[in-house]
Amino acid sequence: MGRNLALQRHSSMAKKTPKTPQVDSPAPDLFNWLDHRGVGVLLHPTALPSRYGVGAFDQSADSFLQFLADSGINYWQVCPLGPTGYGDSPYQCFSSFAGNPNLIDPDALVASGLLTAPALLPLRSLNRDQVDFGALYERKRPLLFATHAAWRRNPQLRLPYGDFAEFRKKQATWLDGYAYFSALKDHFSGRPWWEWPEGVRSLAAAQASPLRDQLAVRIEAYEFIQYLFFGQWARLRSRAAALGVQIIGDTPIFTADDSADVWASPHLFQLDRETRRPVAVAGVPPDYFSADGQLWGNPLYDWPAHAAEGYRWWIARLQASFEFCDIVRIDHFRGFEAFWSVPAGALTARSGRWVAGPGLDFFRAVRAALPRAKLIAEDLGLLTPATIALREATGLPGMAVLQFAFGGESENLYLPHNLQANSVVYSGTHDNDTTRGWYATADEKTRDHVRRYLRVSGHEMGWDFVRSAYQSVANLAVIPLQDLLGLGSEARFNTPGKGQGNWSWRYHEEQLQSLRDNSGVYLRELAALYGRGPVVRAPIKTT
Repeated sequence: MGRNLALQRHSSMAKKTPKTPQVDSPAPDLFNWLDHRGVGVLLHPTALPSRYGVGAFDQSADSFLQFLADSGINYWQVCPLGPTGYGDSPYQCFSSFAGNPNLIDPDALVASGLLTAPALLPLRSLNRDQVDFGALYERKRPLLFATHAAWRRNPQLRLPYGDFAEFRKKQATWLDGYAYFSALKDHFSGRPWWEWPEGVRSLAAAQASPLRDQLAVRIEAYEFIQYLFFGQWARLRSRAAALGVQIIGDTPIFTADDSADVWASPHLFQLDRETRRPVAVAGVPPDYFSADGQLWGNPLYDWPAHAAEGYRWWIARLQASFEFCDIVRIDHFRGFEAFWSVPAGALTARSGRWVAGPGLDFFRAVRAALPRAKLIAEDLGLLTPATIALREATGLPGMAVLQFAFGGESENLYLPHNLQANSVVYSGTHDNDTTRGWYATADEKTRDHVRRYLRVSGHEMGWDFVRSAYQSVANLAVIPLQDLLGLGSEARFNTPGKGQGNWSWRYHEEQLQSLRDNSGVYLRELAALYGRGPVVRAPIKTT
């Protein structure tokens, strides 16, 4: 499907015991927004149940939102919502601005007359337990293009999400480039853009190509599919708002090499002027867990070029994220203070070096352009005093993961007694094993530490971590749905460094219904007891 073979970028680096740093930093004055307590659930929409092989913006999504509201949960955190390619990772997308067509609800397209019900039959035989991305690509993608063909045959057909021309106008700054990139990728059999003919290896050059007219219908089709995605997501987000649920989104710091972002704006990346290939790529240095470091392979930003334009591209990227979400988590926050630069062609990350990032200047520009932006800093890992000082200067809440808290000393930053109010505590993230799976495979020293610290037997470690997160001083607590469902390692969503087989877990509707029936009131009581949700009148259960 035309993806490069770089290792997955998104991995948890915080395995060593982090110690409380001593840092003198300026008072936060930019994004100090998290001044209230709340609780959220982490679930990527692909994991929602459906009859069509993948989660979608359908009635199951509505049911999940209703469960959150009924349980006193006021945030839904998702992974990036962009279109994925090879490896199926939402952290390696073809565009930082577009939406993932896999998430479009087919039933809504039938209801609007863009598809017929029999056309959906091939989707109904897809696996309901896990996402088969290869089969989904073969079966759902043609149906989405068929909706555009149906509209072209009947332009008087009333479209379900407003005027298509208005949508194209509103999203013009990125939509045309993304659609043209996608049409060219189809035309060249999915090959990455640097393998295309010279005349179309950038958006600027491709504008004069005769392929522009030749592919006009295909370009419009990609724009139409984005129209459907945006319309359906807007409906779901409106439903969330009506229920008092805010959406927490996710923006990776880096872009995929084979993406419309790099193809359309090559001057903003560290590329060779002749070959247009990266001169350096992203990664992290060797550490206790990886003698060679991690070679992510993403092209690095030319930060001086971004600064010269007032960080216009990044601001537009964040604006696009806020069209999808109320709050945005920025991945790999440390990269804004300093990033690990590995020479292109290196076989490992050993030969890299630290290079200064844009620092506070970047966040001041974002604050000036987006004064009400609500951001979360993904600051996991072995942080330097300079990185912590940058986070504190921005006022951004950082992250803490309970699975990283145990097995070491009392100074560990992620232990509940060391947490800060302006932070987000997780039992685990999408990169972690489930809490039940983590505890089952932890060494006995770690298991003993967590039992003694939480004063529990260890028989219900998932719920023990849920309670600990709710109790903590961190203003926001986020729990992966797998931990609420009490699932083991079979429900792990992603294993960093594993090239295939990730991102495919899904839950069944009856699992959510069982959770609602057996624990919904308890979750609401926890939220009320620890100041994270509405007050409830039912007595707190003691057993």
